[in-house]
Amino acid sequence: MKLKIPCEDAYHICDKSQYKEACLWEKLKLKLHLLYCRACRKYSVRNQKLSKLVERSNIRTVPRANKEQLREQLRKELDK
Repeated sequence: MKLKIPCEDAYHICDKSQYKEACLWEKLKLKLHLLYCRACRKYSVRNQKLSKLVERSNIRTVPRANKEQLREQLRKELDK
């Protein structure tokens, strides 16, 4: 069992953790890594801020039916 992980792995686990995809063991390794790695701590903080901003942004997407209509219109225009 390897507790010390490289920064690349820490970045990946940090991303997984933000989306609730990291297991307990990965979270533990990340916490340990963040204790001694300033760069990864900064990455983690920035990642959390970005995730919160995206959640609060209230982004709405175009409904699927409208997307299909837009595609058809574009195809017609491009075929001309």
